[in-house]
Parts: sequence; C-alpha cells; structure tokens
Amino acid sequence: MTDLILYHNPRCSKSRAALQLLEARGLQPTVVHYLDNPPSATQLRELLDKLGLSPRQLLRQGEDEYRELNLADENLGDAELINAMISHPRLIERPILITADRAVIGRPPENILELLP
Repeated sequence: MTDLILYHNPRCSKSRAALQLLEARGLQPTVVHYLDNPPSATQLRELLDKLGLSPRQLLRQGEDEYRELNLADENLGDAELINAMISHPRLIERPILITADRAVIGRPPENILELLP
C-alpha cells in the first residue's frame, strides 16, 4: 500500500482513534506530530489540494487562536489563513490521513477508511 502519513495530535481522542483503526489493520503510518512540527506553507497548500478544501475549511473554529486572531474575518485571504495555521498549528483540523494523491480528515475517525484499499 502507498505510504500513509497521519497528522496526529496524541491528546485528541479522534486522532488516537484514527491511529488505532490503522494499526488494527496492520498499517503503520508515518505519524507527524504537527503541533511540534508544523507544515510549511508549501506543504499546507499541497495538503489542501489533496483534501480539496480551502484554507478556511481546514480551520478549527473552536480554538482560542481563531477568535484571538479574528480569523472569522472574511476579508482575510488564503495566504493569511495559511500563515495563521503555520504559526498556530492547533488551528489545523485533525486527524488527517494522507496518501500519495489524496487526503481525508478523520472526523469521524472512520473517514480514514475511504483511503484504504
């Protein structure tokens, strides 16, 4: 199977459940602790392309940083939203399973099964 990458936050129950689903199928994804190692702007744009989402759709609106940075402002462009996610990776929705050409957000965790053969 194509290499799997899981953007993972071990403190998140959904992220832990997604990892358990993969491991139960004998799959060992490369786990990226994106809070410690945030993606670059280029990586985030590639991820958004694989997800088929806009930067705004990847934002966790319930995070304090979302309100503090006024990210609900519709006048903010994609580059500004991407920079906010890089600087404050808690804003990135999770978990995310990535393959060579596709990605999916694991909310609910069973969504990741869409990418498995």
